[in-house]
Amino acid sequence: MQLCDIFVAKMTKGTSSFGKRHNKTHTLCRRCGRRSLHIQKHTCAACGYPAAKTRKYNWSEKAKRRKTVGTGRMRYLSDVSRRFKNGFRTGTPKEARGPALK
Repeated sequence: MQLCDIFVAKMTKGTSSFGKRHNKTHTLCRRCGRRSLHIQKHTCAACGYPAAKTRKYNWSEKAKRRKTVGTGRMRYLSDVSRRFKNGFRTGTPKEARGPALK
């Protein structure tokens, strides 16, 4: 048995195969901003774009927690509680207050 016979049997499906990868399969998603938009399929692996509904599964509770309502700016929803308190009034002048305190 020679020395070269020992090193001939290589594992070819693992580490050595990863060095040959040069092309990107995923790019940035317009909706969620993650690098999960598959270029050929044109679907996002994270949010499901361009589907109308956001991708969400019950088998991943932590992922749902990261994406749920309240984790972002809530530009619209933060105003709703205040407007609900006042009865969603629009286009009417402010109600008169009592006499000014001095």
